[in-house]
Amino acid sequence: MTTSHSLTKDQHVWTFDANMKPVIEVMPGDSVDIETWDCFTGQVQSEADTVETLDLTRINSATGPIAIVGSEPGDVISVTFNDITPNTQGAAMVIPEWGQLIEHCKAPVTRIFKVENGIVKMNDKVSFPSKPMFGVIGVAPSSGSIQTFDAGPHGGNMYDHLHGKGCTVYLPVFQSGAQLAIGDMHASMGDGEISGTGVEIGGKANLTLGLKKKTKIGFPVSENQDSWFAHGSTANNIDDALKIACEEAARLLVDQWGFTMEDAFIFLSVAGDLGIAAYYHPSPGCVTARMRVPKISACPRPFK
Repeated sequence: MTTSHSLTKDQHVWTFDANMKPVIEVMPGDSVDIETWDCFTGQVQSEADTVETLDLTRINSATGPIAIVGSEPGDVISVTFNDITPNTQGAAMVIPEWGQLIEHCKAPVTRIFKVENGIVKMNDKVSFPSKPMFGVIGVAPSSGSIQTFDAGPHGGNMYDHLHGKGCTVYLPVFQSGAQLAIGDMHASMGDGEISGTGVEIGGKANLTLGLKKKTKIGFPVSENQDSWFAHGSTANNIDDALKIACEEAARLLVDQWGFTMEDAFIFLSVAGDLGIAAYYHPSPGCVTARMRVPKISACPRPFK
């Protein structure tokens, strides 16, 4: 029998810590309704609120921690996003010294977006469909403390726009209970997130949490209807992140589906897609790449 739980945005963290304690405990298979702040934790309400007016210690709050009962180091937990509902107002920014186009723009600049009926309105001319997702999805690390702004094997600030409704994210477990926290919702975000912000917004979501015992992954893995995705993250090196994503995908093909490494290498080259989830150069703390693997009969999901 599964149980439903709820968690408000007032129960949040700004770091993933090896000693973090849960605010709720859930059984595998349970669902959780969560509420999250936007990445600014409510500090941006108008275009006058730029990065220079913010308390930067209050960035990327993540709702939780949530303990998944029975999860231990060497296991994998899963987070399935059944529904994600953003609020009606979000914001994006141009931040001094950040992003591929910064030398062509004035900064700081803030733009306010309205989000209604599945449409994001940037201004009277520009509107587009909303595609809500979460940037921060992480667990307690094996040791020490990691800011929610950073990404790594624990997940954290992965900034993958595919982490939306219907997606399942798998995370390695480093501490008993895993200690999951989620935040940094976007009403929309593009690959690369080249200015350093998506449409930053608060909202609500419904999750189902799961557990795979004695399953090894080095970095988070995701799955949607037609593909699965291996990730690689580094503090600031996109080449290393891309290589890690390839290695993680190949390792799953070899360990789970019996590919040789040579066949995995060739298959990923001819049928996979290597891409960049986050790289708003310079990207301190969270450069993330992904390797997409199509679901075919030889590898229909990331794990057997």
